Amino acid sequence: MKLSLAYLGPTGTNSETVALAYANWLSQNDQPEVVLSPYPTIALAAKAVANQEVDLAVVPVENSIEGSVAITLDTLWQLEQLKIIQSLVLPISHALLSCSLSWQEIKTVYSHPQALGQCQQWLEQFLPSVKLIPTNSTTEALQYLRDDLTAAAIASPRAAKLYNIPILADHINDYPDNCTRFWVLSLNPTTKGSYLSLAFSLPENAPGALVKPLQIFARQGINLSKIESRPTKRSLGEYIFFIDIERNICNASLQTVLSELSEYTEVLKIFGNYDLLTVQL
Repeated sequence: MKLSLAYLGPTGTNSETVALAYANWLSQNDQPEVVLSPYPTIALAAKAVANQEVDLAVVPVENSIEGSVAITLDTLWQLEQLKIIQSLVLPISHALLSCSLSWQEIKTVYSHPQALGQCQQWLEQFLPSVKLIPTNSTTEALQYLRDDLTAAAIASPRAAKLYNIPILADHINDYPDNCTRFWVLSLNPTTKGSYLSLAFSLPENAPGALVKPLQIFARQGINLSKIESRPTKRSLGEYIFFIDIERNICNASLQTVLSELSEYTEVLKIFGNYDLLTVQL
């Protein structure tokens, strides 16, 4: 038996690094062999699970510098059949890759918007005049660097080795403690795990509308480790609230919370229980 695992490609992305680490972790825990399947965007990788093209997908959800990955949250809300079964944290180190001989020749820098944001201060200090061009992944533009000596890309040192592209500068992310949290998505939820993610919309945009559901967590002594808002895309000022908590869904106090939440929310979606695993590079 084999499991297929979608990730944001092409080869050399941080998503692939996490996918490889997760596949290795599964093999060490006597789980089925994993076959990796690259997809051109995060949304398509997640939708591949919903469409049953693959068994699992690994998608980035939050970076310690740039914050949440909006497309992941939006896709999870839209495709409610997707469930989180594992969370993985990857330390991130960015490098400037180019076939140019010096920084002075660089006129264009390509990378994923998250990577560009994570290196914003470095770019402003050392390459203030370059044109920044967002790409679907950190490695998407590497194939063009050999033909354009004025172009560079922000990617991982691993990608530099895989594509045989020189590194002009290493460790260029603005903060040394840079890490990204990923979710593994499946159609088959698990009741195991110490963490749980959910989201809800409110029936009306009125004073106290958000306070009421949050008070339910407080009364049961449940700490919210994260709360994030995203627009409903229906009307300005209407939001979806994504919440992470440290609690198993089988816990009695959490069951009470979920029951009461339905009274104060318009739509409530439970994304699943999972454990947190730090990837060791």
